[in-house]
Amino acid sequence: MTQSVFHPLAKFGRRWITALVGGFLAFACVTGHAEQVHRFAGHEVHYIIIPTTFLESEIAAQYDVARARNRALINVSILDANKQAVTGSVSGSSSNLLGQTQYFEFRQVREGDAIYYLAELLHSDQELHRVTLDVTLATGQKDQIKFNQKMYWED
Repeated sequence: MTQSVFHPLAKFGRRWITALVGGFLAFACVTGHAEQVHRFAGHEVHYIIIPTTFLESEIAAQYDVARARNRALINVSILDANKQAVTGSVSGSSSNLLGQTQYFEFRQVREGDAIYYLAELLHSDQELHRVTLDVTLATGQKDQIKFNQKMYWED
């Protein structure tokens, strides 16, 4: 069983571990960003935004993710009280300080027992984004997550 970069108990595909862990750790050390968790209705929603350039070319192609310095990958997973991945739906948007809004189309990815939702965010260098994620559990319960994240181009 492999572990997720989101949560030590969450299952995550080996290919994603290879692609993300090294880049995520470097990103977390350089920028101070880390995993974020939101709890509601007995569930945990784990979310993270990383530069797409941290993905290996083969992995990005396999999951249809465009690699570019002005793109970031939003990765969301939903865990139940037993730390098992569960389905739900995720939507969201982001606005920069100029008020330009982009809406995310999350797609569900299943790999073994892992279930996660991916979307891409376009950004300028050193641009602050106000991100809103709308999460709906399979039970119909909904919650909203709001956070700010400054995005950087990788050299």
